[in-house]
Amino acid sequence: MTEKFKSLIKIENSISNNLFIICVIITIVTMAITVADFFGRGTFVPAKINFFYISVVAIYSLHKELIRWLGEKKAKRGGEFFVYAWVILTTILYVINFLSHDYYSYSAEGYQLGDLRDITYLTIEVLGLFFLTRILKILEVFMKSRLK
Repeated sequence: MTEKFKSLIKIENSISNNLFIICVIITIVTMAITVADFFGRGTFVPAKINFFYISVVAIYSLHKELIRWLGEKKAKRGGEFFVYAWVILTTILYVINFLSHDYYSYSAEGYQLGDLRDITYLTIEVLGLFFLTRILKILEVFMKSRLK
């Protein structure tokens, strides 16, 4: 490995670490908004942050896989945090809604709300990104084994 390539890997690892921090912050903000929307029962204007959030996480995930494909073996698996956090939060909100007899599925005026549906979609998108990165990892291992 040349010094230039090692330098590139170091820079990309630094970018990946910064992207991870950004993703953690945006995840916390998105989860806070999501929980506020859920418990607010329609009192808040929809934040519409989901597309922005999933885009940032996708950029982080794909950048992380790029680093892995470049041969960096020290890549941490911190991105799994996002998967676990969303699955746990979504499950908890479903249980709360169930125990409250669908109380959080309707506004105070009686209109049906889409918060649980939106949370479910976002969680499935995060799971999809995780699955995609796992496929890329398996593909990388398969291709490297075929080249040997």
